Amino acid sequence: MGSYEYRTYPYRRPPELDGGGSRRPVVIVGAGMAGPTLALSLAARGVASVVLDEDDTVSLGSRSICQAKHSLEIWDRFGIAARMVEKGITWTEGEVYLRDRPVYRFNLAPEPGHKFPAFVNLQQYYVEELLYERCAAEPLIDLRHRNKVVAVAPRDDGVTVEVETPDGRYSIEAEWLAACDGVRSPVRHMLGLPYPGEVFNDQFLIADIRLKGDLPKERRFWFYPPFHPTNSVLLHRQADDVLRVDIQLGRDADPEEEKKPANIDRRLRQMFGPDARWDHEWTSVYTFTCRMMEKFVHGRTIFVGDAAHVVSPFGARGGNAAVADADNLAWKLAVVLAGQAPAALLDTYCSERRAASHENILNSTRATDFITPKFPASRAFRDATLALARDFPFARALINSGRLSVPTSQVGSPLDTPDVDADWTGGPSPGRAMVDAPLNGSWLADQVGCDFTVLSFGSGETAPAGTTLLSVEAQGLVGQRYDARPGTTYLIRPDRYVAGRWRHFDSAVLAAALGRAMGKETAC
Repeated sequence: MGSYEYRTYPYRRPPELDGGGSRRPVVIVGAGMAGPTLALSLAARGVASVVLDEDDTVSLGSRSICQAKHSLEIWDRFGIAARMVEKGITWTEGEVYLRDRPVYRFNLAPEPGHKFPAFVNLQQYYVEELLYERCAAEPLIDLRHRNKVVAVAPRDDGVTVEVETPDGRYSIEAEWLAACDGVRSPVRHMLGLPYPGEVFNDQFLIADIRLKGDLPKERRFWFYPPFHPTNSVLLHRQADDVLRVDIQLGRDADPEEEKKPANIDRRLRQMFGPDARWDHEWTSVYTFTCRMMEKFVHGRTIFVGDAAHVVSPFGARGGNAAVADADNLAWKLAVVLAGQAPAALLDTYCSERRAASHENILNSTRATDFITPKFPASRAFRDATLALARDFPFARALINSGRLSVPTSQVGSPLDTPDVDADWTGGPSPGRAMVDAPLNGSWLADQVGCDFTVLSFGSGETAPAGTTLLSVEAQGLVGQRYDARPGTTYLIRPDRYVAGRWRHFDSAVLAAALGRAMGKETAC
């Protein structure tokens, strides 16, 4: 089963087993998508890390497949996003059906002039493969396979980690420990930390199949289709002619029966017809929860991705949120380790990414409640909305088959300087992600580096120490997207969020905003 060839990554005897090694700035537990992304983001800022993973290959099965534009922009800094786009399936449109008739189409990228598409469908094992390859080429990253964390001992000045290997156990000292070890997070369990949330009892079948033919590129979602008239079905195309078919089973389904190939084939035959032929790639029956830790930062241990929060899969918000976590954390860890900011800055990783998790969970829960209504009244509302949506645009906005992942808001962060000018009619406000645009034969995002950037429209001033000045003209698409006129100035954080904006360049104001963005009076 499956066409993907899983390569085995070599185990290397750790130096600690022979009395070597030293105290490490950062130890990362877990090599899914979050852990290697964090390691690469730290390395780009000169910070060394050790990545520990108990396995010796990539994740089993397609798992996270919808890689969003904002994740691609992060991975582009490591030179691997273009290869993801080339390998994956680019899509921007989706279509919603009621029974066998289309209700409406939507476009996730209505405007041109962005380096990356709204989404690329690429199986998680390919993403991890590219991340591992890039980590292996980075001297500041020590990626250790078959190194299983079995104990964690927090201290005031760091964390001691006990690791089991084929050659025996060793201890490694870390100034900071990043737990990127997934929804079951052994580190979280070792520290006895709760993981509160809501359980959804409905069940879904994922059938990833390899099917030749004229396969759709857009996302398709059916309510009550003729081939599965009691529930819903989602269809996504992936790389290698793989289709993901996600079938709502209901809470009373027997998962072991549903996973049997004969039963899967029976459902697929109803969908694709008697002449279709396919090979099975990966199958899973799942229920899901929405959970979030009360704090993501516990002393010198920081939780990232599914270890800290998990959402239902509707909207592709899980893996993309984990990548955003890593991007938010990396620059803050780097400046704290360099002594350029207080450790309290890391509390804003907690507050900002908890706010993002709240946003993701809210969207995910609303989608789940629409797709799997819990009460007769909510089902009646859902069905009436679907019946009206084909002819009445207002009803289309109420259909929720998953609000797809976009950069979450950080409005209200203590790191931001609120607007003081009242004449903004557009542009990203403080707490919003920067917007890309073509610039001088390249892209704006390519010219925003790993430090703070002062984006100045025609001012020609000198930026404060600790920032990079990027001067552009106020006209053109960049000017339009930033509501710019001569003198307009933005302070952009290392994770490409806007920390402040002004109508006039003022070095003293910028310096004060930079100090605030580096973490004064912050708390989770």
